[in-house]
Amino acid sequence: MARVVALTRYPVKGFTAEPLESLTVQPDGRVEGDRVLAFRFARAAEPEDREGLEYWPKSKGLALQDFPALAALRLSYDYAARRVRIMHGDAELIEAGLDEVGRAQMSEAVTEYVRSTPEGARLRGPGRLPLVLVGDGITSRFQDRPRGFVSVHGQASVDALEAELGSVVDSRRFRSNLVIEGLPAWQELEWSGEVRIGEVTFSTEGPIVRCLATHANPDTGVRDAPVLTTLTRGIGQKQPTLGRLLLPSGRGGIIRIGDEVRVA
Repeated sequence: MARVVALTRYPVKGFTAEPLESLTVQPDGRVEGDRVLAFRFARAAEPEDREGLEYWPKSKGLALQDFPALAALRLSYDYAARRVRIMHGDAELIEAGLDEVGRAQMSEAVTEYVRSTPEGARLRGPGRLPLVLVGDGITSRFQDRPRGFVSVHGQASVDALEAELGSVVDSRRFRSNLVIEGLPAWQELEWSGEVRIGEVTFSTEGPIVRCLATHANPDTGVRDAPVLTTLTRGIGQKQPTLGRLLLPSGRGGIIRIGDEVRVA
């Protein structure tokens, strides 16, 4: 029997996962509290419009695909107080609120950190600085796609990748909202029709083609595993794919650790 074994959301796009015992799927497909803030480049501080939907492409701000050292930071977000705390090792990088002063302080601290990393030169391009912390801290809006989705993968698929790679692969590399155990490797890629997880019924949407964000070690921020080429050359996929997207068929609802997964 397949069950949910991990639930996560990401308060700030590209930064630390927040593990949960339960999460709420909104009717629009987004996870409540997920990607409610993002650090955007100065020239990209306003959203684009894609098919009538607000869109914030990850190439227009800090994201793990281009700035893997972000994974070495530990970010926590106090939703009630609207305060962000970022640690680097045992040192506090910044703690501040979402008022104008706090946003400026956080942008300055994160900019200084990124400049100190091997990817720091990426901030030198025209229109990139100053970084702008966007979002109200409540509304989930900074997903990689204009339409909101819930992301899911099976732990057995990660285990199969690990066996092919020949080294440990932490499931956190894939930044899915849900991780499931009890499925054969890659079976989630074959789902069609509807899937029920806990009290939420989903339609199965497209598979997740992975990017360089998966190469970053989720503790150190160092690119230390060739995930993409292992998926294509080693496992034989046409595109480096792990996990898939789900969209609630109705009103959404709550998913909890231990919930059963039923495929229609």
